[in-house]
Amino acid sequence: MKKTISTFLVLLAIWVLLTGFNWMEVVLGAAVSLVLAIIISRFVNYSFGFGIILGLIKFIVIYIPVFIFKLVLANIDIAYRVLSPKLPINPGIVKVPTKLKSDFGKFVLANSITLTPGTLSLDVEDDEVIVHWVNVKGKTSGEHQSRISKTFEKLLGGIVK
Repeated sequence: MKKTISTFLVLLAIWVLLTGFNWMEVVLGAAVSLVLAIIISRFVNYSFGFGIILGLIKFIVIYIPVFIFKLVLANIDIAYRVLSPKLPINPGIVKVPTKLKSDFGKFVLANSITLTPGTLSLDVEDDEVIVHWVNVKGKTSGEHQSRISKTFEKLLGGIVK
């Protein structure tokens, strides 16, 4: 029952965010969300704790602004390299260690790395993210981690495990 109610609330919130707050739309959204919640909660096995809401708030308020800042810096760096072709590049594939244990945490970290220009996550193997990097700096995996993912991982560690 708890799973059905939480699924209903999430679906209804998504409905309201997508359609706006009109009473007729909310009533229709509630009906559709209820039917979908009953169907979904019977066929899938997941748990939804209300503690996830705190993690989501931290993600939106803390992680997203830092990610956007890093994204802008990486875009400027890549644009500068494109506009100044004499700038040296040192492309390569590096292994970046991670202390994140959950698959979701590693997923968010790998996607954050990929979305930042100049780096592309190729694979996640155990506790390492394999990354193609446009301008490899440093020789050890610890140096690679400090330049590519340290900030992301530190923030994600407080949100997901």
